[in-house]
Amino acid sequence: MLRFSANLGFLWSDLPLLDRIRAAAAAGFKAVELHWPFDVDPLALRRTCRDLDVELLAFNSEPGDVTRDEFGLASLPGRESDFASGFARALAYARSAGSGAIHVLAGPATEKGKDEARDTFISNLRRAADTASDLTLLLEAMNPADRPGYFYSTVGEVTALLAAIDRPNVRLLFDVYHAGRTEPDVHAALRRSAPFIGHIQIAGVPDRAEPDGGDLDYRTVFRTIETLEYSGWIGCEYRPRTTPEAGFHWMKDLLGDPPAAAP
Repeated sequence: MLRFSANLGFLWSDLPLLDRIRAAAAAGFKAVELHWPFDVDPLALRRTCRDLDVELLAFNSEPGDVTRDEFGLASLPGRESDFASGFARALAYARSAGSGAIHVLAGPATEKGKDEARDTFISNLRRAADTASDLTLLLEAMNPADRPGYFYSTVGEVTALLAAIDRPNVRLLFDVYHAGRTEPDVHAALRRSAPFIGHIQIAGVPDRAEPDGGDLDYRTVFRTIETLEYSGWIGCEYRPRTTPEAGFHWMKDLLGDPPAAAP
């Protein structure tokens, strides 16, 4: 049975983070995922999730210098110490907050320095994985329209890197929205990458709103996910057209009776 988590980077984004968790719990979600929670006390975050019986799944690593469009440091030659210190902070936060995973942001890479960036990335992720054997590290391809110049934009690029990194706790975050912008066949990409998938996220294509509109038929996407016998959570990382509550009818519309652990 499919299970859905609330991505609080986009859902209830007008509320303080702990209130977003309360809103997600009130809506019926049993799991949440975050973007950057670092301005909130990790122990307060842990207590809130525990008291509401909500699982904290994952959050993003530090983005680096956003004024330079870095959006991550793992792929940047010469910034290895910055990546290591930032990852150490994220790892300490995850352990204190009770998060099971960290989405490691790769950062940019130009074609001129692609080989060096690849070597840097693999080395950084191997070291990070070895220090975080109790957590899952997630890697997500991001489409070039939304994130131009990002180190990887396709699922195939990520799975090739996962094979090279060769650490069991480094996994693919398969974002169906991003794949819908880059892959000729999302279903084939899901099936090819199934052995690597550690988490899935969804949003409508191309507007990134609720998945009941747009160019991608999520009824068939969900059927494909079910055939993979995927047992993890599916993150609702979409921007609501109006309020989150007003849009939750998509679950019944696309799936019939609402699935477990969903509003």
